[in-house]
Amino acid sequence: MWMCVAVFLLWLRSGGCTDKANTSDLIQYTAADFREKLNSGKMMFIYFEHQVSPTISLFLVELEKSAEALQDYGVLVGKVNCNKELVHAYCTEERLLHTAFLFRGGKEFLSFDLDTVFDVNSIVSEVLFAILRDEVKYVHTDADLLAMEKAARGKKDIVLAYVSSLGTQEHRSTMETAYVYGSKYQFILITGGPVLKHLGVNESSPSSRVWFLHCRVPGGPATPMTSERCPLTCMRKALSTLSLHAFLQLMEAPLVSEVHDDPSAVPPPQFPYQQTPQVFLFSRPATEHLDLDTATTLAWRLRGLALLLLVHRQSAAVKTPDEYNAAYRLPEKSSEVKYLTLHSLDEVLELFTNLEKEVEEEEEEQGEEEDEGEEEDSHFGNLDDEIAASVFENRGNLPDTDSITQLTSDNFHAALAQSSLTVALFYLKWDAVSMAFLSSFIEVAERLADFELADVQMSGVDCGEWTDLCAARPGRAVPFQPITAFPSVLLLRPQEPAQHYGGMLASEALHRFIVMSRSASPVLLSTQEEVTSFLEDVPHPELAGYEPDRVVGLFQTRTHTGFLVFTEAAKSLRGAVLTGLLTDGLAEKWAADHSVDLPAALVFPSWGTRTRPAALPVSSSAEELLAHVNAALLHPMPELTVDSLPSFLSLGRALLLLFVGEEEDEIGRRQNRALVGEMRGVVELGGGRMERYLACWIHLGRTPAGMSVLGSYLGSMPPLPALVLTHLPSGDEIFQYPPNTPIVAPSVLRWLQRVEEGAESPAGMLGEDNWPPAVDFYDFLKIMDTQEPDSSQQQTPHGEEVDEEEVNVEEHVVAGQTTDDKNPYSHSEL
Repeated sequence: MWMCVAVFLLWLRSGGCTDKANTSDLIQYTAADFREKLNSGKMMFIYFEHQVSPTISLFLVELEKSAEALQDYGVLVGKVNCNKELVHAYCTEERLLHTAFLFRGGKEFLSFDLDTVFDVNSIVSEVLFAILRDEVKYVHTDADLLAMEKAARGKKDIVLAYVSSLGTQEHRSTMETAYVYGSKYQFILITGGPVLKHLGVNESSPSSRVWFLHCRVPGGPATPMTSERCPLTCMRKALSTLSLHAFLQLMEAPLVSEVHDDPSAVPPPQFPYQQTPQVFLFSRPATEHLDLDTATTLAWRLRGLALLLLVHRQSAAVKTPDEYNAAYRLPEKSSEVKYLTLHSLDEVLELFTNLEKEVEEEEEEQGEEEDEGEEEDSHFGNLDDEIAASVFENRGNLPDTDSITQLTSDNFHAALAQSSLTVALFYLKWDAVSMAFLSSFIEVAERLADFELADVQMSGVDCGEWTDLCAARPGRAVPFQPITAFPSVLLLRPQEPAQHYGGMLASEALHRFIVMSRSASPVLLSTQEEVTSFLEDVPHPELAGYEPDRVVGLFQTRTHTGFLVFTEAAKSLRGAVLTGLLTDGLAEKWAADHSVDLPAALVFPSWGTRTRPAALPVSSSAEELLAHVNAALLHPMPELTVDSLPSFLSLGRALLLLFVGEEEDEIGRRQNRALVGEMRGVVELGGGRMERYLACWIHLGRTPAGMSVLGSYLGSMPPLPALVLTHLPSGDEIFQYPPNTPIVAPSVLRWLQRVEEGAESPAGMLGEDNWPPAVDFYDFLKIMDTQEPDSSQQQTPHGEEVDEEEVNVEEHVVAGQTTDDKNPYSHSEL
């Protein structure tokens, strides 16, 4: 039955069904349609459309493509236009603009950030991965794989797939095959890690691979029955749905087939083995058992390469002369059999290995002919730096910059005078990150234009063209220091120093920072009504649903001690925190209500209440006050996200990090809340000794990247919840709280004490990867050094350059091999 299902699905995928419904109509859902299908319990992948940006438009095109693919697997794909009708809880929050949802059994099952479902391959692979997450396992170390092999021994064969990254076509092919064959084989997915060393694969290799582990009926000469390991066969073709299906069919073929006819009379392999070569070995009656053992040994070595048949010579139908002991037939020459006289099994293996290499070389030659004239592009297609490679490939398709003002040395001061706030992006066209962020910057500009925020001017400076402006050379009188990092975003106001944007290089974070920056910092609050509005309202309707942090300074007069300190700190907080200022009688009233002495600062964190702010004395310096404010704004048990990670690491404290999984129902939500509450109890019970740690938690449903992080920390995915201690100032060790041990405050504190005493062994180590230039072409400093004339090159008064020898810069950079040490940029994962 499973064979029929597999063939049917693969037929659909290859276009066998041509009378599909119109895909655009297929994915258009009304609110009533959504509720009806939700109540039916069907599996649904839904996007709730709010505002359509260029990025969202591209996603919607891919969503339409995925509708046809996913309906083959019983998943309905649709979108609901929230501008026409509202769906409660999904059309009212702006944060859902970049989120798609998977519903299962009438309930929300998982949510996906659009960054992870960006095309049809990633949508199909991620949705099927979510559906099959209990069936498709993940391993990281060889020990994990060995445990899986032991569990499957005598029960199921294992299909082990390595994909360089999730969301790719190879990942999709693996998930589609797992959907069909999941009940027959145990599927395992890996994206890297130490297990690759056991499999003999270099982790830096971008090629996806598949192995078949024969665990159901283990054996083979290289892996005897007494071995713990299952013999494995590597799939030699590129990973695709059809090639993987054909490979699995080949693994089901008999190891050795016995025939009593001459090889020329044996029919060629039938479906599904018609593209597989045949190898014939001849058996004599006197050595029949030895010949069968020999054939079995060779069959294991040829597994996946050819089908092996043992020909019994005692049959009168066998006419092959005795001088030949082997023969073979190739699929493209199904009627021709070639006879051989071999002296060892290695000769057979070598023969088919050479044939395979010849086929690969022919394919490579064909590919080279097709790609003739595109050598440079193919060179960059193999870059480790995916951003750089993508930017290079799209170098001729620069983003449309009409929505931003291009600043130059000539118009800089005039442009700044036209607006109360100019947001300037300083970039380089040959810098990968600059060009990647430029698209997000333009998206923010278009979004601000839609809301008609006339006081904000979005602009860009190409520092490759206007080097004197970016270098802030004397005579320009620009309000900023020389730009040394790219991309950089500065907020410029007339007659004020520039403000640097240090947040995430993403459109949502930058947009929020700009809108928050439009408010004065600090805002002078003169009446109780103004104070109430400041504490309860948002600066602009665009920030509806976002709760900002707020700080209020209390001073008797503007000449009061610490007034200038607070004002300077407020300017540093502009864009990230709303700051207000109370003076005179209103300040005295608020000070009395909160039992503080003037001068003081009241901190209202977004996670707190309006009635119980944190009260701080005004320090002697702005830096000290900022440190106190940031500490007061920090949640006692904050959630770690991609956005918050940099600020957490900047504190220089060890991370006591709790990983919790996605909740499937209210019981799961209560359990996660209880775990977070218990960790808050660790902080309270630990008192001063916990100041060296930052206790935080990560929700793997809202931050899926945490799964890869946890797997890299410990070498495999542990059961959830998991508690780890990492980023210790004293070293790179990672410690794991004992799995399957209740997470309660006293036990956690005792465990921390054992870690401090050196009584606990680390469960892993932080990596120290280096990111040197991917190839010589991307070593831009070397390019600039090469192009820069040396001291022997002088210019005459008439501007003529004296150059004794012309340097071929392109040849030096692209083809030449340098002996200079590269300057690595070290980084470590979370």
